Amino acid sequence: MDYKLKQNLTLGSLFSGSGGFELAGLLSGIKPVWASEVEPFPIRVTTKRMPFVEHLGEISQIDGGAIEPVDIITFGSPCQDLSIAGTKKGLTGNRSGLFYEAVRIIKEMREKTNGRYPKYIVWENVPGAFSSNKGEDFRCVLESICHIADETVSVPSVKKWQYAGEIVGDGYSVAWRMLDAQYWGVPQRRKRIYLVADFAGGSAGKYYLSQKACLGILRRASERGKQLPDVLKRALERQAASA
Repeated sequence: MDYKLKQNLTLGSLFSGSGGFELAGLLSGIKPVWASEVEPFPIRVTTKRMPFVEHLGEISQIDGGAIEPVDIITFGSPCQDLSIAGTKKGLTGNRSGLFYEAVRIIKEMREKTNGRYPKYIVWENVPGAFSSNKGEDFRCVLESICHIADETVSVPSVKKWQYAGEIVGDGYSVAWRMLDAQYWGVPQRRKRIYLVADFAGGSAGKYYLSQKACLGILRRASERGKQLPDVLKRALERQAASA
């Protein structure tokens, strides 16, 4: 099949499987450059269908600073330890814990390119990631991804993660949604969590509070004698100063 690339964006896929993200990239006009997978049959599928994609092998052996930089890195890290039908070991499990290898590679690439690449990352996983270890695993996912851009970020614990949310920081944003899984455009009964981190300038302006709104929240909290969480207070003060 002949695909026409409509954008100057490139993509690298970790935990590639049979190349679902690479195919999505091609269909969107994005060029897949490399992939990482260890299972023989999926590798045979992608090497036959996309022979131009370089295979990097086992993720633990990849140096993110030595491979070709790409605009987008996708990674559907193993879900067995996060799934409600799985081992429930969470991110401490041997399989789902490989999530941290992907984060390491992304950090190495950004360090090597002075923060230019990747510009975006996409993480896909099962709905059980929300509830694994009473929500602590998803908190760790969010905090680890925020630390790619800002090591000082501390994501608070919550009793229950919502189906959709967003974290907006200085020059980056992390947004997540639970959506119906689709195969070739056909909705499935299974749902998936999709998380997108934007390191190329953060969220659109409409998602930011105005200076007036930030100052209003701070003023009302002070008038009512309410102590805001330190993370929230600092974020409001920072946004009010930069608006």
